[in-house]
Amino acid sequence: MVQQVTKGIKISVETNFEGTFYKNYKVHFAFGYKVTIENQSKEAVQLNSRHWKILDALNNVEVVDGEGVIGKQPIIKPGESHTYNSGSLLASPFGAMQGHYNMVNFSDGKKFRVVIPTFKLSAPFALN
Repeated sequence: MVQQVTKGIKISVETNFEGTFYKNYKVHFAFGYKVTIENQSKEAVQLNSRHWKILDALNNVEVVDGEGVIGKQPIIKPGESHTYNSGSLLASPFGAMQGHYNMVNFSDGKKFRVVIPTFKLSAPFALN
């Protein structure tokens, strides 16, 4: 698990290898990840959008931007958290993801960025 706190918002990420499968005559490596966003600040915040940079061992880079997470723009009150599961497909058995969430503080209306720490994606069979 990797964790990082930015402006009172703690991001924790756990990953797992889901398996391999073929799509369009190419092998793909499926990874799942669980993100917990914990509000350790004294103000309510809302997650508005996300930015991901997904890298694999073949130097492929995919950038993903979008509203919210899993179709939601959660409001997270002080002391509360929001957890969701998602996944990514890579062309290699190794890779990494990093990014940030764009959030707004409800008390002053200010927007801010919360760093998602870089986390590794690796298939256990490829480790030695």
